[in-house]
Amino acid sequence: MSFNDFNLHPAILKAVQQCGYTTPTPIQAEAIPKVLDGHDIIASANTGTGKTATFVLPALQFLAERRFNKKEYGKPSVLILTPTRELANQVSQAIRNYGKNVRCFSTSLVGGMPYGPQLKSLSRPIDIVVATPGRLLDMLERRRIDLSQVNMLVLDEADRMLDMGFVDEVNKIAKSTQEDRQTLLFTATWDNTLARLAQSLLKEPERIQIESEPTQHNIEQRLHVVDDIDHKTRLLEHLLEDEQLTQAIIFSATKQGADILAQDLVAQGHLAAALHGDMKQGARTRTLTNLRRGKLRLLVATDVAARGLDITSISHVINFDLPRFAEDYVHRIGRTGRAGAAGTAISFALPDDLLHLERIERYTGQQVPQYVIPGLEPTRRLQRMRNNKKKRQFRGNDYGAQKQGYGSGPKRKGSNSSSRYQQPPPHQHKRRQSGIAGKKITTP
Repeated sequence: MSFNDFNLHPAILKAVQQCGYTTPTPIQAEAIPKVLDGHDIIASANTGTGKTATFVLPALQFLAERRFNKKEYGKPSVLILTPTRELANQVSQAIRNYGKNVRCFSTSLVGGMPYGPQLKSLSRPIDIVVATPGRLLDMLERRRIDLSQVNMLVLDEADRMLDMGFVDEVNKIAKSTQEDRQTLLFTATWDNTLARLAQSLLKEPERIQIESEPTQHNIEQRLHVVDDIDHKTRLLEHLLEDEQLTQAIIFSATKQGADILAQDLVAQGHLAAALHGDMKQGARTRTLTNLRRGKLRLLVATDVAARGLDITSISHVINFDLPRFAEDYVHRIGRTGRAGAAGTAISFALPDDLLHLERIERYTGQQVPQYVIPGLEPTRRLQRMRNNKKKRQFRGNDYGAQKQGYGSGPKRKGSNSSSRYQQPPPHQHKRRQSGIAGKKITTP
């Protein structure tokens, strides 16, 4: 199958070819024809499988076929909701790439950005709006945008939007669109809350699930057991000496931990910067631009970078703090190995992280190989449960519908229930001189 089989507008096909794509991915091959036929869909596929084009190409085709001679100001025909600004930026870029030969006007309405330019963009004819729920609802309540002409509603990474508490906002926004609209819902997990949302928003949806492993085979996974934070820091310094590490994303559990770790790395002479939700959008955009241009080697981030960040030069992902939810692990390591390239995902695990590690391994259906580096061996071992069974997709997250305490780190002895992990000051120590890959060991 090729993109020609979709009978897309010649201008759209030309743009797809200019982007270097000839063969659709499995999710595109199965979902695009159904979307073009007007069906509502619920779809799930792994990160990095071309999901964005699955709804962007039909949206552009819809606009090319139903182009009105006169457009009303501030009344879009297509609305795409995303949970984060980074994902909204990625979708907007895809619209520009695939729609550059089509007379299509789009705008992005996301939080953390000045209102002025966004309001100005709504003062002209608009076809597609890409938005985060909070900012869009704010614009609706201020009567700055009219969604009554929306014929296509896309909920990208709907599970993440609900995890972030946007269920009421999504329902209010949907009620502002046409009742006979086409609705496309993309999700990685499934639970009762999402089922109720789908039942209220979609009409006889086609359900599409691409059967594949949660993790990609081109990503090498490694696990390093650590004794404490000092051990983590020494391991990280050693791993960063690897010349094969061109660019890396280092994931931290907390925003403060990301800031401090980034400062420590800069003090050690690394080209590093932090990225998290407390940063202003301008600063976040500059950081990602510097990363894409190769001006940064290391990005220390929270899970705000786990989705919607597509940079092919990322060779390594390092989980400085192990994620608390299995699906977040899959999205994190999916930042490397993009476009079929080889990637490496390294995770640090404290003995207290065993429960989270086992849930990750059940979800992915595989045990993460454990490595040790001579001179940096842990003093304690992880005692895994045997026969971890693979967890099927579309069964919700490991903790159920509610994700209380999301992003919190391991509690210290004597701390109260609301305490969070705090990164300690950098430690002075002598660098270890040993093989960077370490030695693989057999776990019990």
